[in-house]
Amino acid sequence: MSLRPYRDIARRHSRCVQVGNVAVGGGAPITVQSMTNTVTSDVEATMAQVAALSEAGADIVRVSCPDAAATQALAEIVTAASVPIVADIHFHYRRAIEAAEAGAACLRLNPGNIGSRDRVREVVRAARDHGCSMRIGVNAGSLERELLEKYGEPCPEAMVESALGQARWLEDEDFHEFKISVKASDVFLAVAAYRQLAAACDHPLHLGITEAGGAVSGTVKSAIGLGALLWEGIGDTIRVSLSADPVTEVRAGFEILKALDLRRRGVTVIACPSCARQAFPVIETVAALEERLAHITTPLTLSIIGCVVNGPGEARETDIGLTGGGPDNHLVYLAGVEDHKIDDAGLVGHIVELVEQRVAEIKAAQSDAEGSAEKLAQAS
Repeated sequence: MSLRPYRDIARRHSRCVQVGNVAVGGGAPITVQSMTNTVTSDVEATMAQVAALSEAGADIVRVSCPDAAATQALAEIVTAASVPIVADIHFHYRRAIEAAEAGAACLRLNPGNIGSRDRVREVVRAARDHGCSMRIGVNAGSLERELLEKYGEPCPEAMVESALGQARWLEDEDFHEFKISVKASDVFLAVAAYRQLAAACDHPLHLGITEAGGAVSGTVKSAIGLGALLWEGIGDTIRVSLSADPVTEVRAGFEILKALDLRRRGVTVIACPSCARQAFPVIETVAALEERLAHITTPLTLSIIGCVVNGPGEARETDIGLTGGGPDNHLVYLAGVEDHKIDDAGLVGHIVELVEQRVAEIKAAQSDAEGSAEKLAQAS
């Protein structure tokens, strides 16, 4: 029984789909995605962005394939990438076939705008032959004309009907390796559509608030919409869609998952907003620490609190804590216990050193545990 039952999230049951070597659905960890914004045929630029996204923690990266030059470049990009590559396809069924042949791990498309059933059948055949999964991507802004005429406007019912109708196209070909998204820029519309879709099928769901906006406004909208759904257990992979550097999308995605304790990566910083009581410059200190600790991938908690009002309490719940005291007299906590005092000079560097030291200890313990497990396995 959980000691903190209010934190437990019962995830929706879904079937599992493979995107390359990454499992989506079926209880697998919720993955974080992003999309390149380079011209795909510019192989060097696209590969550099894929590498940056991978380094930031992206589990899956999508690239747009609007023309033959893009799908020709795709093979080289896929070969160089350390993460599965999804090919974003619209309208041109030949691009989907070419992308599958080039080694894309997944095709993002709408079967309904690919063309006839025969063309969909050809795409399915290519996907099956090359071990490629698919995502049916429904957007409120591009619903079928007949659905708009039926419902009068984009609405959850129209989006779900579109998604399930297109899913049947694939199921009629005995193809089941697909996930679904029903995105909208309106948070209420997207959340309602995902809730209805989650109740209507067991396919893995790709969550997103599409065209959410800039780095700040888009992150807020995404956190509200995705957070509500994830809290309900809905969602197997996410993309935070921002008019910003794609790396920002990845970081925002992980912060959303970390806030719900659904996945942890890197240092989680608990910090006060600062006030007249702060004994050191909290905002500047946190900004410097976040920048210097961005390379850490091992999950770890760090509290940076400017005074003794909440500092000791927060520090007791984190791996490393810093509480502001008198002038040049700040208290450092390790594993929730008071350990030593520190002055202003070299404060940031000292905390960075403590974090890196703790990460090394965690990795060493994990290595020892893995070694012991391997020895036990060999002995048995």
